Amino acid sequence: MHAKSKAFSASANKNHILIHFIQQKPKLAHSKPITLPHSTPSAQPSKKLAPAPALYYTTFMNNKPTPKATVDQIRQRFDSDVDRFSNLQTGQTSTIDAALAMDLITQAAHAVTTPIRNILDIGCGAGNNTLKLLQLVPDANCTLLDLSQPMLQRAQQRVTPCTTGTVTLIQSDIRTADLPAEGYDIILAAAVLHHLRDDADWQAVFAKLHRLLRPGGSLWITDLVAHDNPAIDRLMQQRYADYLTALGGADYCQQVFDYIAQEDTPRSIPYQLDLLRQSGFRQVELLHKNTTFAAYGAIK
Repeated sequence: MHAKSKAFSASANKNHILIHFIQQKPKLAHSKPITLPHSTPSAQPSKKLAPAPALYYTTFMNNKPTPKATVDQIRQRFDSDVDRFSNLQTGQTSTIDAALAMDLITQAAHAVTTPIRNILDIGCGAGNNTLKLLQLVPDANCTLLDLSQPMLQRAQQRVTPCTTGTVTLIQSDIRTADLPAEGYDIILAAAVLHHLRDDADWQAVFAKLHRLLRPGGSLWITDLVAHDNPAIDRLMQQRYADYLTALGGADYCQQVFDYIAQEDTPRSIPYQLDLLRQSGFRQVELLHKNTTFAAYGAIK
């Protein structure tokens, strides 16, 4: 693993900004695109999980498995897509109920977690979710983690003026990032976990997120989700297609579905809530679900 880091401080708004640019190849990333089968291989967790969906997103709901992008390919796309993740009022318009989901997870985090000193935002993008939480706790220390350096730079510009605490930027993959055990009161994970691949990937990351939280800390997620029943999964994908077509037309819908087919392997809410419990979380909560998107969390 090769890493480079640099740090600097700034006096504006009495903030101390610490920036780490970690460049490394994630240990769990595939070295080349893979083709997912119609069922996901299981790593046999200690307790039986809800089954993975029979079909993942394919190119606009055809029946041909689609090769999945590598971590580096995903990073390159997000490097050139910063503006789309920079609207605090709407969030990503391609995500159903994005603004509501941001409100729900940040308000829930604030409601159940005391004190709140250290926040970790994984897949932070341009910083929307951290900004929402800072409206409630403007003195928190914020650690922002993302694959994309341009995303981190935009997040730094937006988050720094909104907290009197420190802002730390880490360019890395959550699977391999070196982070302190029990170092965080709140972890936010918005629109990021659907990039995980097989059961072993999901189990390792959920276990890691549990380790990173201090006792009493909480994890809050908004994400694209699948459904365990293939007929329901197809129904919800079609409803999402209808939403996207109404929003931007058939070509826009096709573009979004192509991205999902190339990059994403979402799991169902039952699968994830079961896995959160198995990872050691004492309580899980489903805050909201609409079609193929949900907001949910867990308390350590």
